[in-house]
Amino acid sequence: MVDVSFNLVDVEKKPRKRFRKESKYDPIIDMFCEGSSDLCKVDVPSRVANYVRLQLKKRIDARDLVKQIKVSVVGDAAYLEKI
Repeated sequence: MVDVSFNLVDVEKKPRKRFRKESKYDPIIDMFCEGSSDLCKVDVPSRVANYVRLQLKKRIDARDLVKQIKVSVVGDAAYLEKI
């Protein structure tokens, strides 16, 4: 049997998963945050509403905006809502 060399290091917590710094969905979130509306319909041509919701939710989570913005789908439309 061959010996394998290794090191074990104690850590306090696991590092967060790294996301790309920018996404093509970030400008949508930025514009919504800067705007005065509390509820907006998001229309992305050639994308299904559930896909848009998923991508926006990922970016909201990555940017720690969960307590400020909610994204949902009703029918065939995605909506951003300020909490």
